Amino acid sequence: MTRGGLLRILVALAAVMGADGVILAAAAAHQPDATRLASASSMLLFHATAVLATVALIEHSIVHLKIGVTAAFGFVLAAALFAGDLTLRQYAGHSLFSMAAPTGGTLLIVSWLTLAVAAIWPRRPSRSPDGA
Repeated sequence: MTRGGLLRILVALAAVMGADGVILAAAAAHQPDATRLASASSMLLFHATAVLATVALIEHSIVHLKIGVTAAFGFVLAAALFAGDLTLRQYAGHSLFSMAAPTGGTLLIVSWLTLAVAAIWPRRPSRSPDGA
C-alpha cells in the first residue's frame, strides 16, 4: 500500500473514532450512571485527534514514517479496545475479555512512547535525483 493510502486510512479511522466519541458522549449525557461511556468517549476523541496530528507530523516529515504510522495505528487499535470494553460493560454488563481496558490503556501508553521514538529516530538523508 502506498504512503498516501495508509495515511488516508488513518484519517478515515480517526474520523470514525471522533464520530463514535461524540455518540458515546451524547449517550453518557442522557443515561443515568453512564460514567464508563464518558470515559470511552474521551479516549476516542483524544486519540482521534492524536491520530490526525500524527498523520500531519508524518506528512511534514517531522516524524519517521514507519514508526509514526505504527504509533497512529496503535492509537486506533488501543482506543477502540479500551472504549469497546467500557461500552460493552455499560450495555452488556460484562467485559470484552479479561483485562481488555487495561490492555488498551497500556497500548495507548506504548503508542505515545512509539510516537516519541518516531520523533527522535534518525531518518536517512534524502538522495538527490542524480544519485549524489
